[in-house]
Amino acid sequence: MKTFIVNAIDLERYLHEHIPLSQAMQVSVVSVQTDGVILRAPLAPNINHRDTVFGGSASAVAILAGWSLLHTRLADAGLSSRLVIQRNTMNYELPIAGSFTARSFIQTPAAWESFVLMLKRKGRARLTVSCILEYDGQPAGRLEGEFVALGSY
Repeated sequence: MKTFIVNAIDLERYLHEHIPLSQAMQVSVVSVQTDGVILRAPLAPNINHRDTVFGGSASAVAILAGWSLLHTRLADAGLSSRLVIQRNTMNYELPIAGSFTARSFIQTPAAWESFVLMLKRKGRARLTVSCILEYDGQPAGRLEGEFVALGSY
């Protein structure tokens, strides 16, 4: 498994400096690899009135994991672009009562090549990224997010 030019320490620093919510939520980067990024977040800064993770926090960490995967892959490919989420669907399967992880991946790996080709050719490309939230060794939620990369910046 290939490790990216952007490592976990650098990605976490970037997220905390450029996306302040990630620092407030105490998001940490567990790993950055070819097939996915894993983020972790604790319960305390993300808690709701039922002593479980607030749904908005769970969704935000999942979106951040998806965005981070594309950010690192684009950096590794030497491509600079403005990367934004266009739409997403979040399913919550279990309450999360502690620290949890968000593991992002591209469901159809071949879609990456088309994404890069379109970005180079048209200056704009879309790609769907999936993310699984895990708590206590079990899937607790799933995100499907469509991200758009917009030209060079």
